[in-house]
This record gives sequence, structure tokens and C-alpha cells, in this order.
Amino acid sequence: MTSTGILYIILGILTVDFILERFLEYLNHQKWSPILPKALEGIYDQEKYHQSQNYQKDKLMPSLLSSSIGFVATVLMIALGGFAWVDELARNYFDHPIAIALAFFGVIMFFSSILGLPFSYYSTFVIEEKYGFNRTSLKTFVLDKLKGGLLSIVIGGGILALIIWIYLQTTTNFWWMAWLVIAFFMIFMAMFYSSLLVPLFNKQTPLEEGELKDEISKFAGKVGFKLDNVYVMNGSKRSSKGNAYFSGFGSKKRIVLFDTLINDLSKEEIVAVLAHEIGHYKKKHTLSGILLSLLQTGFMFYIFSLIISNPLLSEALGAKQHGFHLGLIAFGILYSPISTFLGLGMNLLSRKNEYEADDYALKNYDGKALGNALKKLSVSSLSNLTPHPVYVFFYYSHPSLLQRLKALQLIK
Repeated sequence: MTSTGILYIILGILTVDFILERFLEYLNHQKWSPILPKALEGIYDQEKYHQSQNYQKDKLMPSLLSSSIGFVATVLMIALGGFAWVDELARNYFDHPIAIALAFFGVIMFFSSILGLPFSYYSTFVIEEKYGFNRTSLKTFVLDKLKGGLLSIVIGGGILALIIWIYLQTTTNFWWMAWLVIAFFMIFMAMFYSSLLVPLFNKQTPLEEGELKDEISKFAGKVGFKLDNVYVMNGSKRSSKGNAYFSGFGSKKRIVLFDTLINDLSKEEIVAVLAHEIGHYKKKHTLSGILLSLLQTGFMFYIFSLIISNPLLSEALGAKQHGFHLGLIAFGILYSPISTFLGLGMNLLSRKNEYEADDYALKNYDGKALGNALKKLSVSSLSNLTPHPVYVFFYYSHPSLLQRLKALQLIK
């Protein structure tokens, strides 16, 4: 295999991936219809259904333009030696491999962020604003970008530097030592994400005493789930869309409710949503998900360790000197078909887990309340309730609303 051959494979993978994504979007678009399907009667009215269709269409064109520009930019960077040029630029200022890699990715991520900024702004302040979802101020938008960028530099840069340092110290044990670093980080974040990172962006306050908390405590006691940490997050600071999530293990586990969720749902519907989240914990979905992610990460690092030292990876990108960072770029693209295949399996498992968590809520609390909550959340966020099955297979980590309602035996 020559560097030219690797270059053609890289460009081929990028092209096939781009075409596949556009084809899936086309299939999904073909499912749209101005006529309210019978299956949606009682969930959407005709006016709300038209609004949801228009919302999906308005999101499609910016998404298509953004992905097309990203694809063209990536292909040009590879074909015209753009990555090699940034590598040379970094080498003009730094000598140490870690410093070169950090400078290289710093330049790439900076311009990537600049490229995506107009689309992020348009999505937030034009599309989301048009449909009444946006509650983000310009100040919050800017601060979110700055905080996110700083976290990427500190956390992402720190982990990258540590992995390169391990690689420089020993190529023989590189893959499993790097794997241990990432494994520790993943487990740490699973336990402390909500208490360490979320407060940088949102306020979380303990759920106030009252009927809702009493109902939650009553249900938790009924199913033997020790729950001391129920928090309300000011999601309305950015969007009117409601949500809830479960995080952590052991004494660090907590359930977080968006304030928008509390405002939109009844007491019984909120508890039904929590019953679903507790179902994930009881069925050990969170633990198994992390274990599977760790196994995938270990497999990826092992494959990476087999080829990272090959100078052909850097040469394929037009560079004269081999660098870890260039090899990482090339490997990321070469590995993407495997990553896509594994992702399909993870999505399949995730959808199965969602059905099981719904069933847990049905058997231990109230399936009808859960169904009503899912309907309200879908309608209030103008979700696409008629996605193409192939599109669902590739992209959805959750079953569609109609699939979940059928499994709950609320519709035929």
C-alpha cells in the first residue's frame, strides 16, 4: 500500500459517507406529507402538524449547506495539502511533538469553529426563534461558545497531551495505557458530569418540597430506589423544550429535571418520566452502556496502535514528516466505517433499552401517564413523528414516538 493508495481510500470513505448521509436525508424527506396521518390523530392537530413539517424543512437546508461546506473543506484540506501546511506552520514555532500536536489541533479547531459559527447562530436566533423555542440571549450564546472552547482546550488538550506522552514513552504498551486514561475519564465524567460541568452552563437547584417531590419519593420507595438527589435545571435559559436525565452511580446518582419539563407536564407525567429513567438504572442500562463504550474504545486504540507509527499516514495527507497528530487525522477517517458499524449496533441496543425502560414505567407506575408525557414533549418540540425506518435505523438512539406508544399498547 502506498501513500497515494491511502489518500484515495480516505477520499473515498469521505465521499461515500457524505453521499450516504444525503441519501438518508432524502428518504426521510420523502416521508413528509401535508396530510395528517391517521396514526397521528389525537396527537397532532392539522395546524400543529403543518408547523412540525415546516420546522423540519427549515432545519434541513442549513444542515445540508453546513455538511456540504464541511465535506468540501475537508476534501480540499486533504487533496491540496492543507493539513500538511498547518503541520509545517506548527513546526515553525514548536519542536516538541506534544506542542506541535496541540498547536496543530488548535489551528484546525479554531477555523472549524469559525466555519460553523454562522450556522449555529442561524439555527438558534432564526429557526429556533421563528418557532418560539429560543430563549438564549446573545450574551449567553457567546459565553457558551467561549466556555465550550475553553473546556475543549483544557480537557481535550490535556488528554491529547497525555496520550501523546504515553506514545512517546512506549509504543509497545501504548494502546492499553491510553485506554486506561480514557476509561478513567469516561467513568469520572459519568459520575461527576452533572455536578462539575453542568453548573458551568446552568443552575441546578434541589427540587422544592411539595406534592411533586412527595410523589417522586413515594414511587422511589415503592421500587426500592434510593434517591436523595433530584434537581431542577434552568433549561428555560436557552430553550422552551423540556427534558430530563439520569447521571452518576451509587451515592453520586442524581436525576435532573428541566424547569420546562415541570411546567409542561402534570405531576403524574413527570413521575412517569422519572420511572422510565429509574428503569434504565434498574435494568443496568447505564452500566452496560459504559462497559460497551469502554470495550469499543479499547478496540479502537488497539487498531490505532498497529498503524500510528506508519509514516504513510502522514504522507497521504501531503506531509514530509510523520506526526502523531497527522496519523490521528488519517486514522479517524479510515476507522470511520468501523465506527459507523459499531454505532449502528449501539443504536439498536439503545432502542431496545428504551423499550425496556418504558415497560418498566408501565408495570411499576403508569403507562398512560408516560405516553401522555411523550406526546406532549414531542408535540411541544415539533418532533418528526413519521421518520423513515431506514433513517431511524441509522440515526435514532430512541424509537420513534409512534413505536413507543404501540409498545405501551396506547395505539394500534
